[in-house]
Amino acid sequence: MKTKILIHSSLIAAGIASFAFTGILPEKNSDSAAVRETVSLATTPLQSEKLPAELSENTVQVALLLDTSNSMDGLIEQAKSRLWNIVNTLSTLKFEGKTPRIEIALYEYGNDGLDQKHWVRKVTPLTQDLDLISEKLFSLRTNGGTEYCGAVIKDAVSALDWNGNSKAMKLIYIAGNEAFNQEGVNYKTAISAAREQQIFVNTIFCGNRREGIETHWQDGAQRGGGQYFNIDSDRKVIFIETPYDIRISELNSKLNDTYVSYGRMGEMKKMSQHREDANAASYSRANAVERSISKSKKEAYRADSWDLVDKVERDKNYIQQMKAEDIPAEMKGKSKEEIAKIIETKSRERSKIQKDIADLALQRQAYMDSELKKRGENTGDDLGKAIEKSIHELAKVKGFSF
Repeated sequence: MKTKILIHSSLIAAGIASFAFTGILPEKNSDSAAVRETVSLATTPLQSEKLPAELSENTVQVALLLDTSNSMDGLIEQAKSRLWNIVNTLSTLKFEGKTPRIEIALYEYGNDGLDQKHWVRKVTPLTQDLDLISEKLFSLRTNGGTEYCGAVIKDAVSALDWNGNSKAMKLIYIAGNEAFNQEGVNYKTAISAAREQQIFVNTIFCGNRREGIETHWQDGAQRGGGQYFNIDSDRKVIFIETPYDIRISELNSKLNDTYVSYGRMGEMKKMSQHREDANAASYSRANAVERSISKSKKEAYRADSWDLVDKVERDKNYIQQMKAEDIPAEMKGKSKEEIAKIIETKSRERSKIQKDIADLALQRQAYMDSELKKRGENTGDDLGKAIEKSIHELAKVKGFSF
């Protein structure tokens, strides 16, 4: 275990960057980025609802296990900037022609400031609440350095609500830069338990490829049925503006207007949606656009726990059964029939806006692909690219198509 020094600084908000749309360039003589902090919105992580057996096979679950020891600032920045790349990659999958349900969980490990045993913390459960995942990523801070890979894998396997259907795709991604076999929990035992549940374990070593092999990261992936990658976690993301970005941003504002908060947590979650938009935009307009594209994919970006439009789409009878205290403030005094009409109109508006964003996204991607080709930039390996590659390979194994 290497000796590490605690660094303090302020965290800037960040968002998304798709590998398909961005290039990565190494910075010469670059040190790890400073630890950045933000105040996260106080929310309660929402556990994914139980699914009927006939639907559960069309599910993809991803657990991100991130090393938050002192040297991993760059990794955390890449995770924040690649979240929506992961979502967009997952949303291109099809199972028997249908887009799967997507759930993501977040863990941190290796941070000496954690009170939990083996310095492991479940930040969120497996959830469709992608705003929550984004919010919690921005709240991560690095400290110390005691990285027990086996312990965090064991906890993720045992504590998360993994889908029991054998056709569902279940993925763990663990990223870090210290030896994979540090004391605590034997990684071989932890990975064996994952494989018993048909969970693929992928490893991402932040450093030299040979060093990662020698410190057992490759062995972890091989035992886990997944893939081994090495990345330079301190590489800088390059964002490319396109002629379509302004229009997509305008449509995103209109899209937000179609969300109608309800219930005890509704208003707070709507504020969180706007907050994560701002986090994405703080990197660049291009970054914010990537998040907007994710929001245009209704199968991936779901808000039925707080948005009445999504709720009614899943439960046609909800408005008639809705308690008085859950009715949106702006609809107090209206009849259930009037509320239903408003929601129906909002739903039509949302579908139209999402389609417009999706159409523009295709044109934007073509532009970005052409621009990167002209520049001839070597994008190299980064967190987003590593996860994208493995998703493509492992999806084939599980019978998913693109």
